[in-house]
Amino acid sequence: MSKASEEAQKQLDRIVALGYPDVADMSSAAFRALARPLITALERSDLGTNILLVPTHELVSPESLIARTSINRMAGFTTMPPRDIASFLPQDGFEPPEGPFYLVVDPHTGTAYINREPDVARKLIDTDERLPLTIGEGLAIATQHPDWLVKKNGFNLLGSRSTDGRVPSIWMSQNAPRLGAVWPNSRHTWLGNAYCAARRGVSLFL
Repeated sequence: MSKASEEAQKQLDRIVALGYPDVADMSSAAFRALARPLITALERSDLGTNILLVPTHELVSPESLIARTSINRMAGFTTMPPRDIASFLPQDGFEPPEGPFYLVVDPHTGTAYINREPDVARKLIDTDERLPLTIGEGLAIATQHPDWLVKKNGFNLLGSRSTDGRVPSIWMSQNAPRLGAVWPNSRHTWLGNAYCAARRGVSLFL
């Protein structure tokens, strides 16, 4: 196995242990089978370990996932109703690749864009030829790398936006991960603007 396939397998094991198959209303074996083509394809890649395995929102809805994150046994939470969370949709150009699972390559919490208004940060990210993360990808960071929220910073997820203009955010609150939202012209000293280098679906490895 390559380092990338080993890392993806480890991340799959984690989300299965956290109950993602229950969220998807299927058995663990069936859930794992959906990820197998991508993990198998990664055996021929040299992406390394700085990747995120992300289930699409058709497989698991974001509103059900924040409670499955935790830091020091403190479960993640949100005060937003499910309909609000469901309204954060990927913006044009940032839709996930086809398939039940895909990869985010070189994810980052956006330290370089901390304390920037989302609309300003979006222009800077575009200029730097990076891709803003979506709500599902941000939840994948909080799930696979909760320590990043403690050691680095919380982050906005500019790849998703609600119809009223808000963008989702994840930060530390009450010693736990919190999913919230900010307006596009607001900025906060504790929030970066998360990005990645690329998104990859299984078809790009075949």
